[in-house]
Amino acid sequence: MADTAPQKDGSTQSGKTGPGGLLDFGALRQARVRTEPYSYFVADGALSGDEAADVRRDYPSIDKPGYLPLSKLEASGEFKRLMDDLNSAELAQVLTDKFGADFTEKPRMITVRKVSQLSDGPIHNDSKSKILTMLTYLNAEWDGTGAGCIRVLNGPKDFEDFTEEVPPLAGYVFAFLRADNSWHGHLPFEGERYVVQTTFLTSQQELDRKENRGGLQYFLKKLNPFQ
Repeated sequence: MADTAPQKDGSTQSGKTGPGGLLDFGALRQARVRTEPYSYFVADGALSGDEAADVRRDYPSIDKPGYLPLSKLEASGEFKRLMDDLNSAELAQVLTDKFGADFTEKPRMITVRKVSQLSDGPIHNDSKSKILTMLTYLNAEWDGTGAGCIRVLNGPKDFEDFTEEVPPLAGYVFAFLRADNSWHGHLPFEGERYVVQTTFLTSQQELDRKENRGGLQYFLKKLNPFQ
């Protein structure tokens, strides 16, 4: 399927005011927050197809499935520009305004994925240490089957009981507040799936713990590339 992420016109270009000047914050501001089954929004047009292609070109070298901490990766070029926006004070303010909870002083962790395996994406809820998660998608095309597309689920048992499905195409952003019922996941997919996860956490202690755990996993993969 061709990249169907909408292209931005002149009105949304004014949303690019962050440090990297790549992510269109105007597209995030315009997205409608839904409150059922939990608080979330889906934005499109946050990046153009060409911009996402440039980010993929400058993506870190990743050949293993899973999310890797940005702190353990080399960031350069257009990839770094996007990371600067995701780390910006402006993003925290936009999300604060959208959800009515203050993220401006909350620690955040950015993790990066390039490869998915079939066991990824089961129905789950995030831990209570996570306050908000935002997924920024970067794929040029998708096959339209629903595999690998995140679903906003109404419960913990049935993938078919969902409110909305988000394709991982360039320009789409999915953000949600963690709640006791914030169930989500995607049908099994194996292959390249470019996505960057930005998570706001309850404390610096939780951030340090998650960074250390992610760093250990990354180190072990470097030692044994065949695991």
